[in-house]
Amino acid sequence: MEITSAVVALAALAQETRLSVYRMLVEAGPDGLAAGRLADGLSVAPASLSFHLKELLHAGLVHSRQDGRYVIYSANYEAMNALLGYLTENCCRGTTAACLPTACCEPANP
Repeated sequence: MEITSAVVALAALAQETRLSVYRMLVEAGPDGLAAGRLADGLSVAPASLSFHLKELLHAGLVHSRQDGRYVIYSANYEAMNALLGYLTENCCRGTTAACLPTACCEPANP
């Protein structure tokens, strides 16, 4: 992943509603969810949801497909994994043990 793609993806996720939409789509799995289910699940107005989905689509974080009269949205797991990989590729200078959550989240000794 290039830095410009990472910035676009992170900018798209740096908004509360879009992050909530994205998390809901990640949870839904590859089958995705209809826009109406997203709107109902997050109590977001359809026009507002449309704007946020457009931003996520532009960032390449979600896919959309037509299913009859419904538009189904799903998370782009390849893009998600590429972003995570980009963010962690040089983690702790290659010392992966130092990057484990327990290594940085252990409480300090009194």
